Amino acid sequence: MKSYRKELWFNVPTRRASLNITPQVEACLRESGVQEGLCLVNAMHITASVYINDDEAGLLHDYERWLEELAPHEPLSQYRHNLSGEDNADAHMKRQIMGREVVVAISNGKLDFGPWEQIFYGEFDGKRNKRVLVKIIGE
Repeated sequence: MKSYRKELWFNVPTRRASLNITPQVEACLRESGVQEGLCLVNAMHITASVYINDDEAGLLHDYERWLEELAPHEPLSQYRHNLSGEDNADAHMKRQIMGREVVVAISNGKLDFGPWEQIFYGEFDGKRNKRVLVKIIGE
């Protein structure tokens, strides 16, 4: 069984963003040489997420609005976590909602997606370097 590991680095210039990272993950799969197996993709920071959905601008906008309604950034004083000097309590909550990782089957050397599925990196407290782990195992 083969095992492959790579870290993808992102530095989003805005506080929040959703980046389609499917091409980078597909490049990792090609590098790995795995034809049948599993691909784990996970955010290695507690204020970022990896999730699967459709790459449609309206949907991405709706996610942004929905997440801000569920866990608004301001007022900062609404969160006990922010009393420690941080300003990112909302980012922790948004990450919890959107999830830490995804696992995608690999079949015939390709990510085995359903219709419209793409892998996204969700940033909720940007403007600094953060990592995403890609771990691929299989034959």
